[in-house]
Order: sequence, then C-alpha cells, then structure tokens
Amino acid sequence: QVQLVESGGGLVQAGGSLRLSCAASGATACISAMGWYRQAPGKERELVAAITSGGSTHYADSVKGRFTISRDNAKNTAHLQMNSLKLEDTAVYYCKAICKTWSSVDYWGQGTQVTVSS
Repeated sequence: QVQLVESGGGLVQAGGSLRLSCAASGATACISAMGWYRQAPGKERELVAAITSGGSTHYADSVKGRFTISRDNAKNTAHLQMNSLKLEDTAVYYCKAICKTWSSVDYWGQGTQVTVSS
C-alpha cells in the first residue's frame, strides 16, 4: 500500500504561482511513475504532468511552458510548480503514483484545491 498526501493548493490571482507537493509513504519502493491530474467541476479528470523514476517528463499541452513537475526519489516526494496561472487552471489537483510489482496498481491522493481568480 502507498499513501499519498498533497499540499500547497490555495487561492491565487491569475498570473500568479503555486507549488504543489505530494508526499508518498508506505511501500514506496514499488513506485515507478508519479503524476499530477486535475478535475474541474463538470469535467473529467485529466493528466497535467507525469514523471518517471528516471526523470522523464510529460506535460499536457495546456500547461507546457508554465508548469514543471519534479521528483525527489530519496524523499518520496513529487512537486508541481505552476507559474502564469490562468482561470482555466482552477480545479482539484490529484497526485497519482503507479506501483509496479507483479502487476501495476494506481494510488491516488485526496486532492488539493487550486482556485485562480481574476
């Protein structure tokens, strides 16, 4: 079992920045990729950014150049630096960890609210 706890959400004006953190605990040795997803009201959950254990990254087109995902394998943490925030970035942001042993299991955090105001 892996537990994920997100932090760092809040209210920010458009153009501002926030840094989200995800702390993993439990059976963290099995974690391969980690990622950030978001879900806005009335919309489906979508991938924002992901990072492998080796540091390869992937970003949604909507956040490229504005968001940066990073990871500290030693501390079992992942971060999402969000700059130049837009109103449309408002959503609940979730951390996800993929645990690979005999099979692949996804773990999710409880989510943290990010609200961008005009």
